[in-house]
Amino acid sequence: MTTRISIVDDDERLRSQFKRMVTRFEGCQCAGLFASGEEALEGIEREKPDVVLMDINMPGMGGIECVRRLKAAHHDLEIIMLTAYQDTERIFDSLTAGASGYILKRAVGEELQAAIQQVLAGGSPMTGQIARRVVQAFRQSAPIPVQETDKLSPREQEVLELLARGDTYKEISTSLGISYATVHNYIRRMYEKLHVRSRAQAVNIFHAQNRPSPLASIDSAMEG
Repeated sequence: MTTRISIVDDDERLRSQFKRMVTRFEGCQCAGLFASGEEALEGIEREKPDVVLMDINMPGMGGIECVRRLKAAHHDLEIIMLTAYQDTERIFDSLTAGASGYILKRAVGEELQAAIQQVLAGGSPMTGQIARRVVQAFRQSAPIPVQETDKLSPREQEVLELLARGDTYKEISTSLGISYATVHNYIRRMYEKLHVRSRAQAVNIFHAQNRPSPLASIDSAMEG
C-alpha cells in the first residue's frame, strides 16, 4: 500500500529537497507541494495524503494555524512539523494544534523516513534535541502519581531510560547492541504497557517515578 505524503514549505529549495527524499522512500509517493498554509488547505483536500510534512514558519497563515484547521477537517491526517526552531513554546503549540511529531529540517533521510513510519504506527516522532526540551519542560511540571514502569521488562526499562536521556532510536540501537527494528519493537510494546502514544508521554511517566537510575550520572553530566 502506497503512503501519500504532502509537503508544505514556503522555501522552494526545501520543498524540492524533501520531495526527493520522500520519493526515494520505499512505498511512499509525493502527493502535492504547497508553498503556503492557504495553498495547503485547498490542495490537501484534493490530494488526500496520509501524511503532511509542515513548515512551522510561513508568511500569511503559519504552520501551526494550518495544522489546527487541517485536523479539524481531517481527524485521521498525520502531520509532522519540519522546522529549524527548538523552543518549547512552538513545540507545544504545534502538538496542541494536532501535529503528530516535530523534527528539525536538517534531519537526514533515514530520520525522516523513520518519523513517517512512526506516525503511521500511532507514534509521535521527535528528534533527540527536541525530545530533550520536552523532557526538561515535563521535569518542571508536577509529577504524575503513577507506578507504571513496573510493568516493563528489564530491557524495556533500559530503552525507556535511554529515551529519557534524549537518545535517538539509532543511538539506542548502538548503545544496547540491538537492531534498529528491535528498538522499534521494544518501544511499541512499552507504549502499549504504559498506555501512551508518544515518546514525551512515556518519558513523563519515567521521570514521575523518581526511580534511581544507573544512567542518572550520565544524564546529569549531559545537563551540566
